Amino acid sequence: MSEAWNLSISPEKVCYLIIKAREFDAKDAVTEPDPASNASDDMMVSVLEDQPDDPVEVELESLISDLNEDEQIDLVALSWLGRGDGNVDDWESIRAEAAAAHNDRTTSYLLGTPLLADYLEEAMAQFGESCQEYEMVRL
Repeated sequence: MSEAWNLSISPEKVCYLIIKAREFDAKDAVTEPDPASNASDDMMVSVLEDQPDDPVEVELESLISDLNEDEQIDLVALSWLGRGDGNVDDWESIRAEAAAAHNDRTTSYLLGTPLLADYLEEAMAQFGESCQEYEMVRL
């Protein structure tokens, strides 16, 4: 962890959320709303479709909602930083805005944010962090 990273949420958690957000964003529209065959017969296409009971969405919702309030605030602030609402020098004010805006809809807000994974990755880069080192640790 870099010396600049002084957040409530760990870079490892952010990296895992980035991975899950990328999986979530990769989903496509449902092409067969009521498939009658076995998923393996359809070459597992339904795995890439945005199904109502999507396990990736459920896991991502659970991961975000299980974060404590400070971690959720940091995550929202990181997404804002990554989308260009300032730079790392503005971190304290961006985080203060995220804290003032915090409510019980953080999970749905973040899941509805297009390019969430890209924003989080960009914010981490501004702090001098990269998910590459954490991906190597998981292997």
